Formats: sequence, structure tokens, C-alpha cells
Amino acid sequence: MLNLCLKSLLNRRFVAGLTVLSIALSVALIMGVERLRTEARAGFANSASGVDLIVAARGNDVQILMATVFGVGSTGAGISWDSYEMVEDMPGVDWTVPVMMGDSHRGYPVIGTTEVYFERFRHSGGKSLAFATGAAFDDPMGAVIGADVAQAFGYALGMEIVNAHGAGSVSFDVHDDDPFTIDGVLAPTGTAVDRMVFVSMEGFDTMHEDAIPQNADPFAQAPSSADDIEHDGHDEHTDEDGHEEHHAEEEGHEEHSDHTEENSHDSHAPESHDDHGHEPGTINAIFVGLKDKSAVLSVQRHLAEYRGDALTAVLPNVALLQLWSITGTAETALRLMAGAVALAGVIGMVVMLSAALDARRREFAILRSVGATPGNIFSLILFEAALVLLAGIFLGYLVLSAVTLVANPVLAANFGLRVSLDLPTFREALLLAVIFCSGLIAGAVPALRVYRMTLADGLSMRL
Repeated sequence: MLNLCLKSLLNRRFVAGLTVLSIALSVALIMGVERLRTEARAGFANSASGVDLIVAARGNDVQILMATVFGVGSTGAGISWDSYEMVEDMPGVDWTVPVMMGDSHRGYPVIGTTEVYFERFRHSGGKSLAFATGAAFDDPMGAVIGADVAQAFGYALGMEIVNAHGAGSVSFDVHDDDPFTIDGVLAPTGTAVDRMVFVSMEGFDTMHEDAIPQNADPFAQAPSSADDIEHDGHDEHTDEDGHEEHHAEEEGHEEHSDHTEENSHDSHAPESHDDHGHEPGTINAIFVGLKDKSAVLSVQRHLAEYRGDALTAVLPNVALLQLWSITGTAETALRLMAGAVALAGVIGMVVMLSAALDARRREFAILRSVGATPGNIFSLILFEAALVLLAGIFLGYLVLSAVTLVANPVLAANFGLRVSLDLPTFREALLLAVIFCSGLIAGAVPALRVYRMTLADGLSMRL
């Protein structure tokens, strides 16, 4: 039966090849959509798996998640360093990591943070960040780059990079006066971290302070005449006299001021935060790890009632669910499109088998003459349909693998995603089984026609 089916399909190889190709494309599309959806969800979940809360200025939860974890967009307003210390001192908080944003490096987001980020951040179900080479921030102007950034530009330890103000490919101000030296390269994680550049908070602030000098008057001009110079000299003399007049008064108040400051310090001594090192004026967000996961609601409520900055405490998993609800319509549309392509492939197979029935009457009659029953002819058509389906599924998997190899670098560079090249998962195997069974059921239509045809024709032949 197998030999007979193969020879029959080879005799109609052009039409059979087109049918196999249509089924292969439908299989590749269905599996590609499913894998892309699965990998996207897994990648998003892995990127935020180690953070219990993300604290930022009040805003949309999904926007805050995308900006802080994936480097897409911004959080809007910043929050003060006093708010950071308040969050750090909360009883249920185990650790905190400050996050500063707003710059990019050749399209990749730049994150200002501390060494604690690399100690506390987790991905892919609890894995720690690891350095392929180097370490974190040996110098205030040091940088740590993700694996994708290093691969994209061929960066290595000791090389200098220049960041720019702005997100993505839009750069408003290139900070070429403050280059950073690469101190470390992170090992690949398969998450958004691979596409980020990390700098110290001190370096982040230095870069922006040098871009626009403080107290600079762009309209200031040098004296243009002798009168102006003379006037300037008079002003300097006046300033010196004024300084001498008030010098004694300042000395008189100095002791009283010191005494007042000491008393104020003793009566309102805050909790020490000496280990912070550089303390910026504002930051964009705070990654928070809790001592007890069950305390998340009480921490959220406390932050919502905070009378300083208007803060939002985002649960990453809840924000991801909101994101999936937004993208659910697009996912459904892609699935329907893939299903329509698969249906078109199956219909094409049925058309191929049905169109050849009249031309194969003589073939069937000869088979009947040598002892084939109508059931044998029925099985022959179903066997041909099964071979076409299996060939289409196998070719579709090969097409998907080839497209994945080509598309993975593009997906990684632009979206931080990689589609796996593994064998089909249980869900994918179930989808392929549905396609195969649906094709067999559809193939039963021309097979049933052949069964009835051979019964009616017998050994007679109509040309």
C-alpha cells in the first residue's frame, strides 16, 4: 500500500508538492505564533520574577512595569531620595534597589543604579545575575553591559562608551564629555537585562550635571569699555567692604548656629544611611524585596497613604496579567489567522484528491480487477492523505526552524526575545495532532466518493 501511494503521488508530484507546501506553511505559522506567544510571556515573566514590588511615581501599572523592567517608555515624574529612604526603612521591606532612567546607548536603555542591583535582582525563576567578565562599577564612571549589547557592538572590558539623553533611537543630547568605561559584561539571561547598559548613580548624575553647567548664564558678556571695567572694580570693592562689615556679625552668630545645629541633630537624629554613598536628588523607581510575601498588601496601602511623593506600588505579576489582557485581542487574531491558513491547506489537499478521481477511474478499475475491494480503494485515498499531511507537518517544522534561526538575532536586538528551537512541546504536539486528524477527516470525503464510485463501476470503465 505504501509503495502504491508513493508512486501515485509521484505521478502527480507537481500538484502534490503544492499541497504539501501549503500545509507546511500553515504548520509553520501555527507553531510560530504559539512559540512566539509562549516565549514572549515566559520572557516577560522571567524578567520580573525576582521583584516583589516596583515603587514609582503614581501612574499606570503596565507603563511602570514596561519602563523599569524592560526599558520601554518612561515612568513620568521622579520620586525624591527621602521617599527612597522611607521605603527602605519600612518594617516589611527586606531590600531595595534604586533605579534611574532617561538615557540610552545606541538605542539600548541606560539604567542608573547601585551594586545591589546585581546582588538582588533575580530572573528565570530565581537565578542570580552572573558576570561573564569583570565586575560591577569599579569606578564611578564605570559601566556594566548586557550580553546582547556586548555582542551587537563587539564591546569588551576597558572600552569607552558614550551615552545620550533620550530613549530608543531618539537621542537629544550626546554626553560625549563624560564617557563610561566598561567594567563588566553580564552573562546571557534571555531577558531584557541582556539589552541594558548599567551605570552608577553618581556617574548618571555627573553625566547630566556636566551637560548643562549649573548657575551658568548664557547671556553673560565680558565688559566692553573702560567704564564697564571701572564699574566692575567698584562693585568688587563694595562687595569686599560689605563682607568686612558683616564678618564680625557672622562670627557672633557662628557659635550660636553651631549650638543650635547640635541640639537639632540630637533631638531629631534620623536613622543612618551612610552606606548609600552617592545620594541623588531624584530617582525614577525602586525595586523592593519583602521579608514576607503576605505583607505586600499592607506595604501597598502604606505607600498609597504616604503624604510625601504620590507613589504607586506595582505588583509585577498583576501588571503582567493586565498586559496580557491588553494583548489578548492581538493574540486571538493571530491564532485565527493561523487557523485559517491551516484550513486553507487542508481544503487544498481535499481539492487535489477530489480533482484526480475522475482521471483515476481506470486506475481504480484495474485495481479492482486484480482483487482490490472498495475498502482497499478507500484506504488507499486515506493513506495518500496521511502521507501528504505527514510530509507537510515535517516540512513545516523545518521551515519554522530555518525562519527561527534567521529571526532570532532580529528579535533579540529589537525586542529581547528568542524563539526556542526545541522539539515540539506537548501543546504544540496537540496542535499538530489536531491538524493531522482534521486532514484525515477531510480526506475521507474523496475516499468515500471513490468507495461509491468503485461499487457502481465494477469492472466497467467509462472513458
